[in-house]
Amino acid sequence: MAAYRYCEAVTALQARNFSYGIRLLPEAKRLGMSALYALARRVDDIGDGDLPEDRKAEQLLRTRELLDEVRKGEVSEEDTDPIKVALADAARRFPIPLDGFDELIDGVEMDLKGVEYRTYEELKVYCRCVAGAIGRLSLGVYGCADPVKGAEYADTLGLALQLTNILRDLREDALNGRTYLPTEDLVRFGCQQGFALDRPAAGADFTGLIAFEAARAQECFEEGLKLLPLLDRRSRACTAAMAGIYHRLLGRIAADPESVLRGRVSLPGWEKAYVALAGLAGGRS
Repeated sequence: MAAYRYCEAVTALQARNFSYGIRLLPEAKRLGMSALYALARRVDDIGDGDLPEDRKAEQLLRTRELLDEVRKGEVSEEDTDPIKVALADAARRFPIPLDGFDELIDGVEMDLKGVEYRTYEELKVYCRCVAGAIGRLSLGVYGCADPVKGAEYADTLGLALQLTNILRDLREDALNGRTYLPTEDLVRFGCQQGFALDRPAAGADFTGLIAFEAARAQECFEEGLKLLPLLDRRSRACTAAMAGIYHRLLGRIAADPESVLRGRVSLPGWEKAYVALAGLAGGRS
């Protein structure tokens, strides 16, 4: 189906970390995951784009309407929106909890409102909208031996990935006027001045802050990776590859905290491929 080919192209071009894992899935699940990612990417692009806020809000509303059409089975293959067509087909094939996309949109709307997070508990609400929801959506495609526990673990694994993203993008977000780390943590480590400089502000315990947040993310990885035994081999490999890439990224940030002020920390392609192969072989990296 051409709609799926479009979604796969979006995934390959714009989801380099996730695409390493998605490639390990059998065809039907790979296509379903590509449809999920393509819509999630559209929502993210609306939030990150240059349109005025009223236009962004309008486009997010249209996306909610798209989801309603998919839920009602009102999408045909002749529809001109390939992402809608692919998602509708995937939703017919798999028990995808489409409400997860509404949560993702909720999270993007929090960004548009410039919501700040005073505490870790408040930040977790945001992370579970923009990342945990994706994990729960993915379980609809993967299948899971224990759906209730699986959803909890997927949510926590998504939290681990989003915390890693927040650390990786610390300076980039600061330059765009955003700081996601909890205010209580910034105060505790004397980092209220932000992260727009290429070195820590005078008097700030930046290393202590990153160590604290990295340890928090590590705990989430350890809990969230309990999801793996509940998945079939190929879905487990996909999840292990995705999580493994971010886990290694977290390790690099923890080892050199100031690296996030110098630029975006990333892994080379060969290392991502190695992590994906380790996941397929049943290992965790």
